[in-house]
Amino acid sequence: MRYFLEVAYEGTNFHGWQAQKNTPKTVQGSIENALSKILRIETPIVGSGRTDTGVHCRKQFAHFDTEKEVSTKDLKHRMNSFLPPQIAIANILPVKDTAHARFDAFSRTYHYHLLLEKNPFLINQAHTHRKQLDFEKMNKTAEILLKYTDFESFSKVKTQVNNFECNISKAVWTKEVENGIEFYRFTISANRFLRGMVRAVVGSLFLVGEGKIEISDFEQIILDKNRKSAGSAVPAEGLFLVDVEYPKEIFFV
Repeated sequence: MRYFLEVAYEGTNFHGWQAQKNTPKTVQGSIENALSKILRIETPIVGSGRTDTGVHCRKQFAHFDTEKEVSTKDLKHRMNSFLPPQIAIANILPVKDTAHARFDAFSRTYHYHLLLEKNPFLINQAHTHRKQLDFEKMNKTAEILLKYTDFESFSKVKTQVNNFECNISKAVWTKEVENGIEFYRFTISANRFLRGMVRAVVGSLFLVGEGKIEISDFEQIILDKNRKSAGSAVPAEGLFLVDVEYPKEIFFV
């Protein structure tokens, strides 16, 4: 039997999603440890993608296999009791045996949260940027992302991928107010993302917003296909993976 885990986590104290031999405190490693002990057999999981150190997640999926059917309600309760408080299992969903958490995902959405004034209560949940930014100009620039598919300029250099093609369907800055706190949110959706891509895109948009480069320069960054042309990656604490979408037919009703 194959199941999807729907996972949320606060990533501040984790060394990213991916399990690593010499780094025990990863999200994947923590989940695999809990799952293996509860099921009493080594149980690896496959995630819909990776998040870096310090990046948060409101909705991530991973699949795992078992030899026999399990009670999803009971397993969810036991896993949440076992896992550290920074990781929560929101759902456990039976899926078809061919369903794949990574390859079947057709859309992923990230948010980047930006504060213009220091807030001690959001120190790990948003990035504080004290320089003035022209958000209208940044939104006009972000529209350019929808015209292209090759984003090598925004990818980490040391990465093993077959190509740098991504189909971006949304990229926009919005002004938000939650619990009386005003902040800006960058929303970006695509079928896939490259390593470090969102943080490099945001960093490059900051250059436009600060007046350091023009909109045409941002477009040239994409055309250059060179990471050195783009802006610096923004800090991880403002970044959230918020949604991953799949075809309905892979789930059992």
